[in-house]
Amino acid sequence: MQLKIKNKLYDVDIIKKRTNKNTYIRVKEDLTIYVTTNSLISDKKISKVLEEATPSIVKMIEKVEKKLDKNNYFFYLGKRYDVIYTNDKDVVLGESKVFIPKGLDIDKWYKKQAAKLFLERLNYNYSLYNKKIPYPSLTIRKMTSRWGVCNTKLNKITLNLELIKKDIICLDYVIMHELSHFIYHDHSKNFWGLVEENFPKYKSVRKLMKED
Repeated sequence: MQLKIKNKLYDVDIIKKRTNKNTYIRVKEDLTIYVTTNSLISDKKISKVLEEATPSIVKMIEKVEKKLDKNNYFFYLGKRYDVIYTNDKDVVLGESKVFIPKGLDIDKWYKKQAAKLFLERLNYNYSLYNKKIPYPSLTIRKMTSRWGVCNTKLNKITLNLELIKKDIICLDYVIMHELSHFIYHDHSKNFWGLVEENFPKYKSVRKLMKED
């Protein structure tokens, strides 16, 4: 089966299972539309469901295409670079291009840069913080659903390695956000008020991070 959206045909892969009570639609990186549904649902019914869900499918496709486009570039501190692979040993950042040694583990390179920068920004933001809180230890790792985590029992904050790709103002916001959890463990009105006291532009930065 195929679905025509904006004069372009997309393959539709239908998976029928007896155990499925509902119909689920998703778009993977190959831009195929996957439909998982009950084995008793007819193809005609599936076509109707797809037609009705077209606006949602368009958004899914756009999200995947945006992700695929990002994978073609190198991002560092909020700037996008075209990638040029070289036989050199070091990464060199140009004005609009980055020269990367062939075979380099990019995540290791990112983590090396983040280890120094994130600690510097933690120290800077901690020095500005308007409440007395314990100085936390810092962990950096990749996370899929959070920019940061605060563990008050272990006196530790964890920052998402992906922040190294964003503008430094995003990193500062996440640090202030996590430091505020030492005072308020939830996301109550008082919590956001405290975040705003320490980082007045937090709303615009949150919006920026959601748009990326």
